[in-house]
Amino acid sequence: MDWVPKTRPGKMVLNGEITTMSQALATKLPLREAEIVDILLPDLKDEVIDVNIVQRMTDSGRRVKFRITCVVGNGDGFIGIGRAKGKEVGPSIRKAIDNAKLNIIEIKRGCGSWECGCGTPHSLPFTVVGKSGSVEVYLKPAPRGISLAVGDVAKSILTLAGVKDSWGFAKGHTKTTVNYAYATYYALRNTIEMRVSEEQEKRQHIVSGPVQLHVAEDAAPGQEE
Repeated sequence: MDWVPKTRPGKMVLNGEITTMSQALATKLPLREAEIVDILLPDLKDEVIDVNIVQRMTDSGRRVKFRITCVVGNGDGFIGIGRAKGKEVGPSIRKAIDNAKLNIIEIKRGCGSWECGCGTPHSLPFTVVGKSGSVEVYLKPAPRGISLAVGDVAKSILTLAGVKDSWGFAKGHTKTTVNYAYATYYALRNTIEMRVSEEQEKRQHIVSGPVQLHVAEDAAPGQEE
């Protein structure tokens, strides 16, 4: 490939020092290049959550811009959200997807429901809360087979994150789609920020990041197998 990295994480990915997304996030170095995510997570899926039209009247006439909110995820422990605005829909969506890739996080999953005990990371390990604006989202572990008993916006984000079963409810002005999406994203981010003991990890079968590990191939240019 003809990508020339400009940041330290990008150079480490190109040289083969970083081969998984978990390793890239563990370095605590900020992601500034979307190509890093493209290499480490080639099966990433994206979805447009919200399209908002912003109009402004100027001396030369009415100017219209589009504000796009997108979510990306691989369906196996990684999720990201991003926003962008522009004069055209297509370029704005691509920019929002790139911004979502730069905001990608690794989440924890598990079997946290006392009603289940199946031993697979199909749900959340514990209750998490996320807040954005007036919207506050609560996500709780659910037994296997319940599916996602949450709103449509939260359902899209949880699906892309790889959570299959969950209870959830939201407070506030949930019709504000952007705040609802970000509140869900922040709730999932709290799964990785909360510390758990080794005993809890074994008992609730907590998994951080992907269940099926993907290792990036050598990204250095001019090398073929």
